[in-house]
Amino acid sequence: MGLQAVTSRISLVLISGLLLCGTLKAQVKDAGLWTSFSLEAKLTKKASVNISEELRFNENISELGTAFTEAGISYKLNKNFQISANYRFTQKRRVEDNFNLKHRGYFDVKYEKKLKPIQFKFRSRFQDEYSEFGTASDAGIAKYYLRNKLTLEWDLDKAFKPYLSFELFSPLNYPREYFFDNIRATTGVEYSITKNQKIDLYYMIQRELNVSRPETDFIMGIGYSFKL
Repeated sequence: MGLQAVTSRISLVLISGLLLCGTLKAQVKDAGLWTSFSLEAKLTKKASVNISEELRFNENISELGTAFTEAGISYKLNKNFQISANYRFTQKRRVEDNFNLKHRGYFDVKYEKKLKPIQFKFRSRFQDEYSEFGTASDAGIAKYYLRNKLTLEWDLDKAFKPYLSFELFSPLNYPREYFFDNIRATTGVEYSITKNQKIDLYYMIQRELNVSRPETDFIMGIGYSFKL
């Protein structure tokens, strides 16, 4: 059995397992749509800046649940490692139908290795986020998370590049009995329109862990990115 066949089976097992878990145990389910637009510009051969805008619709894609603007700078240490620092301003809909304003800073370390036709990518992210005073009960109290994400891409030397990713969320300053409180499994495909333009189409299952009424979200996503 070839490497591509093995990784394809792993992908099916991960997605199927998360679907089954959501079907059997979830008490809250929702369908969502995430849309994004991003721009990237090189500063030097190794450094670049980026800005992106994302809209996330929930309640079975009937309302805008979250909107955020993000900006950051990244630096390529060598052909395998890259680091980046980013800021995100978020407007998140509350039950009362007004919006909670949040600020997030995060730092990424990325590693990638190509073993053709598979490209392995691993990202470790440290983030902190807090709400503005007067907009939420936890205003001013930062929430720290460690988020590790593994991605497998199939490099087929074509415009289409299918992929699978798996991400775990670890709360750092809200100790619980368990180490993780959220998980994401995503399968999708990137399409290169030109050398500088890409479209990303994906399907994600996101599930809360180790809570009394876990929510499972089934999300369709589309993103457009442009490199200047």
